[in-house]
Amino acid sequence: MSAGVGSMVAISTLLVVAGVVSAAEPSGKYAEVNGVKLYYETHGAARDGVRPLVVLHGAFGWAHSFAILGKHRQLIVVELQGHGHTPLSERPMSFESMADDVAGLLAQLKIVRADVFGYSMGGNVALALAIRHPDAVRKVALNGSNFRSVEEAFEPANFQQMRNLPDNFAPPPLKGHYDQVAPDPKEWPALVRAVKKMLLEFKGFSPDQMRSIKAEVLVTQGDRDGLRPEHAVEMFRLIPHAQLAIFPNGDHFMIFVHPEKLQSTVVAFLDGK
Repeated sequence: MSAGVGSMVAISTLLVVAGVVSAAEPSGKYAEVNGVKLYYETHGAARDGVRPLVVLHGAFGWAHSFAILGKHRQLIVVELQGHGHTPLSERPMSFESMADDVAGLLAQLKIVRADVFGYSMGGNVALALAIRHPDAVRKVALNGSNFRSVEEAFEPANFQQMRNLPDNFAPPPLKGHYDQVAPDPKEWPALVRAVKKMLLEFKGFSPDQMRSIKAEVLVTQGDRDGLRPEHAVEMFRLIPHAQLAIFPNGDHFMIFVHPEKLQSTVVAFLDGK
């Protein structure tokens, strides 16, 4: 995020500018997985011969249906632990446990080898899903995500912004929506602490884990994302069946500001074009 607390300038580029997207809230459902009451929404109808696309949001975000991604396929949009309608719970937050939640949801929905699009934190969860549940995914598209620790993956200034994320972080575009839909809006400070702890304590996925990924993977980010471009290239080199797209003059929020640039590339990848 190019903005932080107060002036919205000091926030790390890992966070979602959720307020950029506005749409009428559809009705959703809950699935009990791994002790978490996981909220998800289904957008569009299932289509013969076309796999559904699971959409995973970024930190402090919620379920978004991206028009271009959903033009030709059904979307399953998930709200991860502690986000949106999904309660925080007492379970420590990790990319691995949230990936297990998504795998559990897919099993309940009887969806075999889904395609996945993960944005920012959601992309980290998608990577964990491909590593831990290789038979659950066919193709994975990532945007602005990291497989190494945040200290290794991000530019130094962006890493320092994450380290300095204050406990009273509560920008209205994020906190306002959370207050409207969260089971207990008073959990917001605990969510901030949990996300910060998860980001800073993440040790990264090992090179061997990255090489073990069976799914086809599209790695994308803007050249001004806050993540080092070299990190994206390294990810591309490690994953056996990977493609790479780095967008000129693109920041961490191009998916919201210039959706056609990113989403059309993701659709072409998913459709095998």
